[in-house]
Amino acid sequence: MSEPHWDDHADWWQREFTDGIDPEYVEQIIPLALKYLGKRRDVLDVGAGEGQIARAAAAEGAIVIGLDPTASQIKVAVERGGGPVYVQGRSDGLPVLDRSFDAVVVCLVFEHVDAFEASLEEVARVLRPGGRLLLFLNHPLLQTPESGMIIDHMIDPPETYWRIGPYLREAVTVEEVQKDVRVRFVHRPLGRYVNGLIDAGLQLVRMEEPAPPPGFIAKAGEYEHDVVQTTPRLLLLVAEKPTLRSDMT
Repeated sequence: MSEPHWDDHADWWQREFTDGIDPEYVEQIIPLALKYLGKRRDVLDVGAGEGQIARAAAAEGAIVIGLDPTASQIKVAVERGGGPVYVQGRSDGLPVLDRSFDAVVVCLVFEHVDAFEASLEEVARVLRPGGRLLLFLNHPLLQTPESGMIIDHMIDPPETYWRIGPYLREAVTVEEVQKDVRVRFVHRPLGRYVNGLIDAGLQLVRMEEPAPPPGFIAKAGEYEHDVVQTTPRLLLLVAEKPTLRSDMT
């Protein structure tokens, strides 16, 4: 099964998740990205979409290149401006030079990509020594296929809990996330991502599992249950490319 044709639903993404509409981006993802980017100057946003993270980083003074495989996403990103430069390309063949960036952001991308190990090798290639990767994922454990909130009415009072699907079984699913909008997901256990970082020569320095933000809970009334508020939807892995002794001289 091939990777999705993102042009088919780029307008859905732009309508539902960008330009301040999605509280997870506004209240959680973008603030985390800016926190861990810090003052890093040269930034590559892989899978930039219409550029909301790229624009936020540029507003903080970074020089940003946004890369996306989808022409319609890049078109909208350019129209919305904000400072970044955009390039069309794939994560497993980044069209940039070695050691070009102080930081790479990959947000909610690799769970849709087959060649994620090759993509991590590309990230390592384009990072400078001491450079940082911010890898955002739908949480591989708690967003496993067939996972979700369950209300068990067989007991009194009913019990609400979060069901975990077959976590260790790698799987490709196509989910109808909205009427006539189908998105392809590749589920992998967390260990595949961590070992992929290690194999690419990157060192994990931080991990975040934030609770769903208040704006998301308020927007999605079905998620008001405490079990959902204490179940992270998002995982952030922060990794760095080691600085070799020869790079310090």
